[in-house]
Formats: sequence, structure tokens, C-alpha cells
Amino acid sequence: MTLPQTLAEWLAHCERLHPTEIEMTLERVRTVRTRLGLCFDVPVISVAGTNGKGSTCAMIDSMARAAGYRVGLFSKPHLVHFEERCRINGEMVDGESLAPHFAGVEAARGDITLTYFEFTLLAIARRMAVEPLDLVVLEVGLGGRLDAVNAFDADCAVITSVDIDHVDYLGHDRESIGSEKAGILRAGVPAIIADPMPPQSVVDVGEALGADLWLVGRDFNTAGDKQQWSWSGRGRRYHALAYPALRGANQLVNAAGAIAALEALRERVPVNAQAVRLGLATVELPGRFQIVPGQPALVLDVAHNAQSVAALALNLDQMGYYPRTHAVFGAMHDKDLQAVVGRMAPLVDAWHLTDLPLPRAAKAQALAAVVADVTGGKGFTRCHANPEEALVAIVAVADPADRIVVFGSFYTVGGVLKKGLPRLGAPHQT
Repeated sequence: MTLPQTLAEWLAHCERLHPTEIEMTLERVRTVRTRLGLCFDVPVISVAGTNGKGSTCAMIDSMARAAGYRVGLFSKPHLVHFEERCRINGEMVDGESLAPHFAGVEAARGDITLTYFEFTLLAIARRMAVEPLDLVVLEVGLGGRLDAVNAFDADCAVITSVDIDHVDYLGHDRESIGSEKAGILRAGVPAIIADPMPPQSVVDVGEALGADLWLVGRDFNTAGDKQQWSWSGRGRRYHALAYPALRGANQLVNAAGAIAALEALRERVPVNAQAVRLGLATVELPGRFQIVPGQPALVLDVAHNAQSVAALALNLDQMGYYPRTHAVFGAMHDKDLQAVVGRMAPLVDAWHLTDLPLPRAAKAQALAAVVADVTGGKGFTRCHANPEEALVAIVAVADPADRIVVFGSFYTVGGVLKKGLPRLGAPHQT
């Protein structure tokens, strides 16, 4: 077989390699990682959770870089470019620099059929391992216990908010899901439990392992008003902090966990107060309650399950008055679509439902049926072939004072970002 040469060819190869998109096991990844001799000789932070993983990783990365450290960050999924999944010192790697590392994984795997996520994670980890890094941050994909990221032992584990999602793989209640997330914990290793009300299963797993549990309200806490906030932990306090640059009330929970993770590694990666302040003030992560100035106002958010959409609805409600809110929505068919639509329905005047380019996606017509059921047939709906088409259709009829919310799958938000950040200029007047 002629080996792929470009990043695009390697990604196509990965998509064809395994018969299923998801197959929960660590055996394949551990075997290939061992064959590659792949490990990190710097501290590793792994971050799992239902919501807030990407934001927490971005904040840890930003604060550590503000302190002068070189950081390797693996996050997923990407919005537009695959290279978003691998950042070295804040910058996406060049795609073609990944090709030799895909080839290395291909040579090492032998007859093992890795999934797309497993193959690409190993290639990215191999790419990061050759860099002179001070810290590695890894975002867990699905669950924790059997996720490919868990093939790497973390020096600090973080579990963000836990809620019901991916029930076919993780369980139908928070306790079952929490037990799966807690699979990234290790004996004697700091475990930052950032969920203010974690499932008891998370605490039970950590205590049974002998992990160094950091619990909200016991080992670290936050306080503040509308202007500033403070963080306190084991023998250390940070006062008069500006709120994180990532918008939304839920980001304070993520910021608290991110600070706790760096505090837990203080002996190896000391970060001072100025770096904490600067890192939180300058952190960037597209698609997390991202407000794009213009007319109409545009909000981008990858909220795609009941908990994250509830947070989005709260944040939207606090934005102020808009005559009409138009929504672009696309999601996977295995989500709790009734709950997602139900939380947004009181805020949305017009629904623009979109197809997405992958088999797991719900068809726009199916989403329209959910909206009709939730709203009693009173919600305006229109179906589109893709998110970009949906946005164009809204702009053609919206008033400049209106608001457009693009939410749901990463593919929904990524679909309107393919040609760059949209800048709306009020083409329609009423």
C-alpha cells in the first residue's frame, strides 16, 4: 500500500481504518503507545467532564504560558481546521508537520485497527513529544475510563461539570457517568473535582484509589461581585481577579478548576498571581458564548446537551432586550433533543434547522419535528442544507436590532466559521 503523504490523506486514511467511529477500550492505544515508546517527561494534566473541558484546558494553557512556560495542548473536536487539535505554545501546528507522526503511528500499529480518535491522538502526542515543552494538557474525548487519552498517566486530573450525555456509552444517570469520568484519576495524584455538586461516584472512586482529591468548598472556593472575584485554595489566595475573557456565568467554575490544577502542580510548574490574572484576561476559545459584534448581534456556542444549553439560555437572557432571536441549530441524533429545544424555546422566535455532514447528525427535518412538538407547532421553522446557508437566510430577513444564535454541534458553529468570522452589517431594515 502506498502511504498517504499529506495531512488530508492521512485523515481520510484514519476515517476508513476502523469499522466504527467509537469503540470503548484502552487496549489498542496502550499497545501502540508502548510500541512507539511514547511518553512525556514533563507534567501532564488531563481534563474530563461533560461540559467545560475545552474552556478549562484553554485557561490552564493561557495561565501557564503567561508564566513563561511552553505548553502543548491537545483539544477536540476542532471547529474548522484539524490542526486546532494540536497547539504548541498557543499556536496551531503546521498540518504537514503532523504527517511524519501519522506515518510513525501507522508503522507501529501493525494489524491493530485504531479508530479515528485513537490514531489522531497518538499522532498528535508523538508530535508534541518532540517539542521542548514544560507542560502538556490533554482534553479527554468521551468519558474517561476507556478514553484514549487515559492511556497517558496524568500528573493532575481535572473533572469539570458532570451531566447526562452519551448515554449509550457512559450510562443513563450522573452517578454512572461520573464513575466513567473518574477513570482518569490515579492513586496519590491530585484530582481537581471542579463540579460544585459532583456525583458521589466521583468522590467514591477517588477515595478508593487514594487520589489527592480537591473538592469545591473544601479545598478551594470562589467569591466575588459583579466587578471582580477571588480564588482561595490550600494556603493560597488570589484577590481582585478580573472575570475570564470567556463569557458566561459558567466560566467561573471552569476558571476555579483551572487555577486549582496549576496550584496542585505548584512545586513543578509554579505560576504567580500576575500570570493567573493575565492568562484569564487573555484566554481565547472560539464558540463558547462568543459574541460577534455587528448588526444583528451574533452569538456562537457549541452547547449541545441539556446542561450546556441551559447555561447558554441563562447567558442569553442576561444580554438584554432584542426584538427577535433567530436560531441556527444542528445536532447529533443521539442527544436529548427534546430537552435541548425545550430550554431554548422560550428565547427563540425563529428556528433555522440544518443538516450536518456526518452520519450521526440529525436531519434538519427531524429537528423541525422536535421543535414543532416542543412548541406545539407555534415556532417558525425552516430547514437548510448547511449552517452557512441558514445564516445567510436569517441575515436576509432579520432586523439590525435582532439577535442570531448559532448553537449545537461543533459542526454547526464550525459551519459558519469556514470562511472566517462572520461580520454582519445590517443589510435589512424594517
